[in-house]
Order: sequence, then structure tokens, then C-alpha cells
Amino acid sequence: MNYLVISPVKDEERHVEKTLRSMVGQSVKPIRWIIVEDGSTDGTLGIIERYAREHPFIHVVRTPPGQARQPGAAVIRAFNCGFEEAKRLGVAYDLIVKLDCDLSFDPDYFEQLIARFKSDNGLGIASGIYFETANEEAWHEIPMPSYHAAGASKVIRAECWREIDGFVASRGWDTVDEIRAMSRGWRTTHFPELHMKHWKKEGAGIGVVRTSAMHGEIYYLTGGGILFFALKVIHRLKARPVGLGAAAMAWGYVRALLSGRERLVTRNEAQHYRALLNQRLTGRLTLRKEGNQI
Repeated sequence: MNYLVISPVKDEERHVEKTLRSMVGQSVKPIRWIIVEDGSTDGTLGIIERYAREHPFIHVVRTPPGQARQPGAAVIRAFNCGFEEAKRLGVAYDLIVKLDCDLSFDPDYFEQLIARFKSDNGLGIASGIYFETANEEAWHEIPMPSYHAAGASKVIRAECWREIDGFVASRGWDTVDEIRAMSRGWRTTHFPELHMKHWKKEGAGIGVVRTSAMHGEIYYLTGGGILFFALKVIHRLKARPVGLGAAAMAWGYVRALLSGRERLVTRNEAQHYRALLNQRLTGRLTLRKEGNQI
């Protein structure tokens, strides 16, 4: 199976070479890796262009200047720029990958994922699991629901990609794609035996409070039910900074609700998502927490 990788990147001078080394060292390399440089002000562009000169499967493009940036929407606009370039180049692929440039992973990471897609024709979206660290010494697993594939390294079967009409350019894109896929009969998941290191903690660029508010907004936009959300807020109360994250999450949800913003999913898709969340409430669908250190 051929796989196409598209990587939006902006100001990743500290970590991008880790991802470049991981990809160059893959036992099964992509048919094309399109890196979309999205207006970096550091040395990111020079690093990726050097690797592109040395490795023909790497192709660098730049987004048009002057576009407004919003978390979620900006990264997908950059991704779509890369996807249009892949179409222009006539790249034929069986799997499409959205890959962040602050990751590192084993040389057989994509070979192993491809094998799982080959053995399961119903597998639509998948990833490994990822680990974060505060000090680059002790790494801890980021728990995910069993149906979730990490947005930082998301692999999608081409047929599934076409059915869900790609990624929506909005916050919550990496939940909407799974809701749409599952409601159309595809399986979405992650594989705990396949590991990635995520070198830049989620929300590092905007802070804990804004990240929590964004999560509340995303929950509304993706059609989640109020009971499960209330439990999420209660659970967040004990997280540091104590109380602030929970309050910000609740505010993000309420603000989106009062704004009258249109949700990103249809009524049927929202019902499917709420059914999944209810399964988590009753214990039939769990959040992975095993083996949480490397």
C-alpha cells in the first residue's frame, strides 16, 4: 500500500529534525512526503529544504502569506494546501497521513500501521499512541478513547478519506473525521504497541486555560451531550491550575452554545457520537491508561 504524508509546519526549529530523521529512517518510505511551510519565522524552512535536497521523496511547499491563523483551522488550511499539491503532482495513494513535525518514532512505525490496514479492510482511521514529557526524561502516555486516532499522526484509508470529504477546517477536525467515518461504518482506533514521542506538549503555544476553553468549544461543535460534558468538567476540577481548567472548559462550551454556531456534524452523526460517549459512561468503552510510561 502506498502512503502519502502531508505535514503542516510552523516554527518547529527545535523539533522538526527529529521528525525528519524518523521519516528518512522508515523501513517503508512514503510515495511522497509533502511538507507545508506555514510562515515560520525561525530556521524551520532551511532545515526542511536541506532534507528535501537530499531525499527526493520530500517535497516542500509554502502557504500563501497573509492568512489569519486560528488553532485547528490554520493547520488544516495548510494541510489542504499540501493535498492540492499532491493532486497537482498526480500522487496515487492508498493511505493518506497527516503528520506533525514535532514527533519521533521507530523505523518500522509506518510499516506496522500499513500491515494493520492490509489485514483489516474495515479499518478507516488509525494511529499509534503518543507520549509527552516535562523534562525529556520521564515520558507518560496521553490517554485516548479506544476509537480515537492521534491527530498528530493520523493515517486514513483513501476510500474513507473520500467518504468523509477530508478534514473540516475548524477546531475539532480530529474528532469530526472519526465521527463521520464511524457513522459510515468504518472502524477508527489506535494501536498501543506503536509509540510516538511528542516533543511539544499539547497547548504549549496557548496555555492551559485557553486550551481548556478550546476543548469545551470543540465538545459543543462535535455534538457531544451535556451529561458527559458535565462529568468531564467535574473531572477537570482536580487538574492544575485547580478549578481554572474546569471553568475555562465550561465557558468554552457555553460561549459556543450561546453564539448559535452551527455544529460540525449532522444530527445523525451527533447521535452516533453521543452513543459512543454513553458507552464510556457505562464502562463498555474505556480510556486507555495501561503501560503509561516509557
